[in-house]
Amino acid sequence: MKTGLIVIGDEILSGKRQDRHFARTIELLRERGMELGWCRIVGDDPALIVATLRQTMASPDLVFSCGGIGATPDDHTRLCAARAAGVELARHPEAVAEMEARFGPGLSPARDLLAHLPAGSQIIPNPYNRVPGFSMGHHHFLPGFPEMAWPMMAWLLDHRYSHLHRAAPDSERILIVQAREGELLEMMEDFVARYPACRLSSLPELGREPVLELGVRGASAEVEAALHYWQAGLTARHIVWREKSQ
Repeated sequence: MKTGLIVIGDEILSGKRQDRHFARTIELLRERGMELGWCRIVGDDPALIVATLRQTMASPDLVFSCGGIGATPDDHTRLCAARAAGVELARHPEAVAEMEARFGPGLSPARDLLAHLPAGSQIIPNPYNRVPGFSMGHHHFLPGFPEMAWPMMAWLLDHRYSHLHRAAPDSERILIVQAREGELLEMMEDFVARYPACRLSSLPELGREPVLELGVRGASAEVEAALHYWQAGLTARHIVWREKSQ
């Protein structure tokens, strides 16, 4: 199960607002020994939102979607989530109860609209103003406001996904290598075959002299063995390298 993030809103794509969810989601996951597997930014285009959600709902991934669950005409996420799942919007009694506990009995038309969620969904408590988000399986739909979305995301991770927390998060070791990628392709292919549990990254630097940043990421014990593979192999090829300080 990977963890994905969808950020919805034309204001992000136009540059009117800077996205803050990406960096904070990485932090919240890292605090729990988890990692972000992918991220998408989608504009306020209902057809595109539906297509995106149909694709991600077909995966086993844990997905957080931020934005577009309000009551204004440019908020399409609630209806698009329902369409992607093939269900209707329905007035959710728990969402009504949450908002009436905050605003009093008899919701205004705008607030009542916020209680219409995809049929079969579960509410996500919102500690900021008690206007809930909603979950459909492993997809969790949160407001665009960071003040609301981040506590709700943390609550989900701690209450519904504590089994995914890891006491020892992945570690990464990096070597600075004085070589071109082409010189190391054979070693890279051999490494991938030998150490499938580790992830290899190769980041060349532009400049007069060839410099390559090789990263190995995975469980600490596996990374240690994988790093020794590179150190021994590079030394045997008389390639200069040094380990990057963390």
